[in-house]
Amino acid sequence: MIEVSDVVTHFGENVVHNGVNLSVRRGEIYGLLGGSGSGKSTLLKEMIMLLQPQSGKIKILQYELSGISLADAALLRKHWGVLFQSGALYSSLTVAENIGIQLREYTDLPLKLIQDIVRMKINMVGLPETAAKLYPAELSGGMVKRAALARALVMDPELLFLDEPTSGLDPVGAEAFDNLILELREILGLTVVMVTHDLDSICTIVDRFAVLGEKKVIAEGTLKEIKQNPHPIIKQFFGGVRGRIRSQDGK
Repeated sequence: MIEVSDVVTHFGENVVHNGVNLSVRRGEIYGLLGGSGSGKSTLLKEMIMLLQPQSGKIKILQYELSGISLADAALLRKHWGVLFQSGALYSSLTVAENIGIQLREYTDLPLKLIQDIVRMKINMVGLPETAAKLYPAELSGGMVKRAALARALVMDPELLFLDEPTSGLDPVGAEAFDNLILELREILGLTVVMVTHDLDSICTIVDRFAVLGEKKVIAEGTLKEIKQNPHPIIKQFFGGVRGRIRSQDGK
């Protein structure tokens, strides 16, 4: 689904990526891990064409992003949905209006059908029907995440990009959101790419992941494979107290 080859990214003299390589397989939940400043969110933004690396290649669904035409870029964007860390809902629109905005702008569907689709997506992400008429300021943090997820799914994408999806949620809410992602992957056949620091997510729903450090990918694979990697960053990430607690269940 996604191939990243020798990507180099810098902002002025600040080099963020210096030869990043990874691949995402169809149908998997793939994690992007690493410390602050390792370039996880930057790489995600490059995948969704909000940023462009200085060199290297990113190929998504067989489209090479460097030099992609405006028509192909518009077509490709219809194949993915994005959940930003803050939710990025329009504060002046209701939940239903936020979810339906792409359908209104990019399709010729009748209003009644758009309303039905929005209602279905609200139900799909576990929000009550009453949430449809609420504004973002009236929602809890968990409800904002679910509303933003419904918006990301409204065009029935193949790919779902998630930036820190459980940040700001309490442990119960984070676990419920992880389970929702698993269920949606199975029901909709999604391929999911998620930036995360959440060790619970890594241990419970992520199939494979890449650890970014030293301006590149220092390890890629399953949790079992990566925990066997002797790199100091890996040892620090999974050898701390929280990592040891998560290891007590045998994962």
